[in-house]
Amino acid sequence: MEWDLDDSRSIWPQLKELLIRAIVSGEYEKGGTFPTVRQLAQEAGVNRNTMQRAMAELEAEGLLITNRTAGRTVTTDQALIDAVKEKLADANIQTYLNEMQSLGYTERQAVERINEKFERGEMK
Repeated sequence: MEWDLDDSRSIWPQLKELLIRAIVSGEYEKGGTFPTVRQLAQEAGVNRNTMQRAMAELEAEGLLITNRTAGRTVTTDQALIDAVKEKLADANIQTYLNEMQSLGYTERQAVERINEKFERGEMK
Protein backbone atom coordinates (compact mmCIF):
# COMPACT_ATOMS: atom_id res chain seq x y z
CA MET A 1 0.00 0.00 0.00
CA GLU A 2 1.20 3.49 -0.79
CA TRP A 3 0.96 5.86 2.17
CA ASP A 4 0.49 9.21 0.46
CA LEU A 5 -0.24 11.46 3.44
CA ASP A 6 -1.03 15.17 3.24
CA ASP A 7 0.62 17.28 5.96
CA SER A 8 -2.15 19.88 5.78
CA ARG A 9 -4.71 17.45 7.28
CA SER A 10 -4.81 15.33 10.42
CA ILE A 11 -2.99 12.06 9.84
CA TRP A 12 -5.30 9.52 11.49
CA PRO A 13 -8.34 10.30 9.28
CA GLN A 14 -6.12 9.93 6.22
CA LEU A 15 -4.87 6.58 7.49
CA LYS A 16 -8.46 5.50 8.09
CA GLU A 17 -9.42 6.49 4.53
CA LEU A 18 -6.47 4.61 3.02
CA LEU A 19 -7.21 1.50 5.08
CA ILE A 20 -10.89 1.61 4.12
CA ARG A 21 -9.95 1.83 0.45
CA ALA A 22 -7.60 -1.12 0.86
CA ILE A 23 -10.37 -3.17 2.47
CA VAL A 24 -13.12 -2.37 -0.05
CA SER A 25 -10.77 -2.86 -3.00
CA GLY A 26 -9.85 -6.33 -1.75
CA GLU A 27 -6.22 -5.54 -0.97
CA TYR A 28 -7.00 -6.98 2.46
CA GLU A 29 -9.02 -10.14 1.99
CA LYS A 30 -12.47 -10.44 3.55
CA GLY A 31 -12.07 -12.53 6.72
CA GLY A 32 -8.29 -12.40 6.37
CA THR A 33 -5.75 -11.48 8.99
CA PHE A 34 -5.09 -7.75 9.21
CA PRO A 35 -1.56 -6.44 9.84
CA THR A 36 -0.69 -5.30 13.36
CA VAL A 37 -0.70 -1.68 14.46
CA ARG A 38 3.07 -1.88 14.77
CA GLN A 39 3.52 -3.24 11.23
CA LEU A 40 1.24 -0.66 9.62
CA ALA A 41 2.65 2.25 11.65
CA GLN A 42 6.17 1.31 10.62
CA GLU A 43 5.14 0.87 6.99
CA ALA A 44 3.35 4.24 6.95
CA GLY A 45 6.04 6.02 8.95
CA VAL A 46 3.64 7.19 11.65
CA ASN A 47 3.31 6.89 15.41
CA ARG A 48 1.66 3.67 16.62
CA ASN A 49 -0.94 5.63 18.60
CA THR A 50 -1.98 7.45 15.44
CA MET A 51 -2.38 4.18 13.56
CA GLN A 52 -4.22 2.66 16.54
CA ARG A 53 -6.75 5.51 16.45
CA ALA A 54 -7.44 4.91 12.74
CA MET A 55 -7.83 1.18 13.28
CA ALA A 56 -10.10 1.71 16.30
CA GLU A 57 -12.40 3.72 14.03
CA LEU A 58 -12.48 0.84 11.54
CA GLU A 59 -13.39 -1.51 14.38
CA ALA A 60 -16.18 0.83 15.51
CA GLU A 61 -17.54 0.83 11.95
CA GLY A 62 -17.39 -2.97 11.82
CA LEU A 63 -14.78 -3.27 9.08
CA LEU A 64 -12.23 -4.81 11.43
CA ILE A 65 -12.87 -7.48 14.05
CA THR A 66 -10.56 -7.98 17.03
CA ASN A 67 -9.96 -11.54 18.16
CA ARG A 68 -8.07 -11.74 21.44
CA THR A 69 -5.81 -14.56 20.35
CA ALA A 70 -5.71 -14.08 16.57
CA GLY A 71 -5.37 -10.29 16.31
CA ARG A 72 -7.50 -8.32 13.91
CA THR A 73 -9.29 -9.66 10.87
CA VAL A 74 -11.25 -7.99 8.09
CA THR A 75 -15.01 -8.37 8.38
CA THR A 76 -16.71 -11.14 6.43
CA ASP A 77 -19.83 -8.98 6.06
CA GLN A 78 -19.88 -8.43 2.29
CA ALA A 79 -22.99 -6.24 2.55
CA LEU A 80 -21.10 -3.84 4.85
CA ILE A 81 -18.09 -3.77 2.53
CA ASP A 82 -20.36 -3.12 -0.47
CA ALA A 83 -22.19 -0.32 1.38
CA VAL A 84 -18.93 1.40 2.31
CA LYS A 85 -17.67 1.00 -1.25
CA GLU A 86 -20.85 2.56 -2.65
CA LYS A 87 -20.61 5.44 -0.20
CA LEU A 88 -17.03 6.15 -1.35
CA ALA A 89 -18.05 5.89 -4.99
CA ASP A 90 -20.95 8.31 -4.44
CA ALA A 91 -18.61 10.78 -2.75
CA ASN A 92 -16.19 10.57 -5.67
CA ILE A 93 -19.00 11.11 -8.16
CA GLN A 94 -20.22 14.14 -6.23
CA THR A 95 -16.69 15.58 -6.13
CA TYR A 96 -16.39 15.11 -9.89
CA LEU A 97 -19.77 16.75 -10.52
CA ASN A 98 -18.89 19.68 -8.24
CA GLU A 99 -15.58 20.20 -10.05
CA MET A 100 -17.25 20.03 -13.46
CA GLN A 101 -19.93 22.46 -12.31
CA SER A 102 -17.19 24.89 -11.26
CA LEU A 103 -15.96 24.72 -14.87
CA GLY A 104 -19.42 25.57 -16.17
CA TYR A 105 -20.66 22.08 -17.07
CA THR A 106 -24.15 20.87 -16.20
CA GLU A 107 -24.48 17.46 -14.57
CA ARG A 108 -25.68 16.01 -17.87
CA GLN A 109 -22.71 17.49 -19.73
CA ALA A 110 -20.32 16.12 -17.11
CA VAL A 111 -21.76 12.61 -17.53
CA GLU A 112 -21.66 12.97 -21.32
CA ARG A 113 -17.94 13.85 -21.10
CA ILE A 114 -17.27 10.58 -19.29
CA ASN A 115 -19.32 8.61 -21.83
CA GLU A 116 -17.48 10.26 -24.73
CA LYS A 117 -14.12 9.36 -23.19
CA PHE A 118 -15.18 5.72 -22.79
CA GLU A 119 -16.53 5.54 -26.33
CA ARG A 120 -13.22 6.85 -27.68
CA GLY A 121 -11.31 4.40 -25.50
CA GLU A 122 -9.59 7.17 -23.57
CA MET A 123 -10.61 5.86 -20.14
CA LYS A 124 -8.96 2.84 -18.63
